[in-house]
Amino acid sequence: MNGDGTLTVRLPLHGTETEAVKFIQDKQYWIGSKLSELQKRKQQQPACSGLTPEQALALEKRYRAAAKAYIPQRVAYYAETYCHILPPAVSSIAIRSQKTRWGSCSSRGTLCFNWRLMLAPPAILDYVVVHELCHLRHMNHSKDFWACVETILPDYKELRKWLNEHGHE
Repeated sequence: MNGDGTLTVRLPLHGTETEAVKFIQDKQYWIGSKLSELQKRKQQQPACSGLTPEQALALEKRYRAAAKAYIPQRVAYYAETYCHILPPAVSSIAIRSQKTRWGSCSSRGTLCFNWRLMLAPPAILDYVVVHELCHLRHMNHSKDFWACVETILPDYKELRKWLNEHGHE
């Protein structure tokens, strides 16, 4: 499901249109629920703030600069404090403007974070930092991965829930 409510189905190289239609039919309830969530989020979004495009761009630049200064500090704090749990494998940190992700971790140790995290409460930003750092040890969302997150942030489930419920705001 795309952010604008459209659906994109990607097929394997030798996939058929019949397989795509069957997949959509099999997932129709999931698709419908995601579409309902998207519509609900759009209704909850505040009205336009009245910023000009130039003002919005200037504000984004300030938040990006703040993220570039602040997020690496939080990564360093958790990496150093929990060095007995986390491998020292951060090769670089990037600040991006992803539409659907708060953060990501590559197998080469590159951590990427969304500049919009600067608009979230500090505990939420820290949760995303810890989440991505734990991916350096577990490149999946296995039971071991979540145990790693919980060791560092015992209340991670509440933080994750907050992000799912309020992240679009």
